[in-house]
Amino acid sequence: MNFAAILAGGKGTRMGNMDKPKQYLDLAGKPIIAYTVEKFLVMPEFEKVLVLCPEAWVQPTRDILEKAFGANDKLVVIQGGADRNGTVMNAVAYIEENYGVDDETVICTHDSVRPFVTYRIIKENLDAMASYDACDTVIPATDTIVVSEGGKEIDSIPERSKMYQGQTPQTFKVAKLKALQESLTQEEKQILTDACKISVLRGVPCALVEGETFNLKITYPSDLKMAQALLGMEA
Repeated sequence: MNFAAILAGGKGTRMGNMDKPKQYLDLAGKPIIAYTVEKFLVMPEFEKVLVLCPEAWVQPTRDILEKAFGANDKLVVIQGGADRNGTVMNAVAYIEENYGVDDETVICTHDSVRPFVTYRIIKENLDAMASYDACDTVIPATDTIVVSEGGKEIDSIPERSKMYQGQTPQTFKVAKLKALQESLTQEEKQILTDACKISVLRGVPCALVEGETFNLKITYPSDLKMAQALLGMEA
């Protein structure tokens, strides 16, 4: 079975002074999160679409999504974790408790503030699970990447042709992901920035799926303006 997990735990502090997290901001008359959830909800490949958010936003999120999609038993809103990986593992725990997990159970995780993900990207993530236990969505780096250990001087400049920018979805075999997570030390957990790094730390091959430049993450006010322009182009 395939499950989608929409990660909606961000507070949106980089968006500026706001009374609600960025995933609930209005985008052309609809909350950002509703656009994102819809991309997964319409796909028959998914058994359930889980939306994970802060405890205080569980009921408001249910209300927002019910207003957008009506009563839909394919959609489940639950509490996320203290950080990104904790939120992913909350989704894993929900799947295991309610459906059981075997070697073919798949979880496709996605940022709630990436509303322009395409069917092609999601489907290629799922297809990669036929050969891999983990998969990341990336685009080739267009700018030169500069590495600085201390933030004051350049230590190295990697070859740009080997550099990629990470996006989401990130997709995993659930049983493998859980086993890898449980193998991590406390120090390793503290350096995690996303779930794919768990696979990298343990030497598990992680497939690459090509993303899109327009699969942007709405983080700053300028991103919101770009998203509004993209919706205008789609209209």
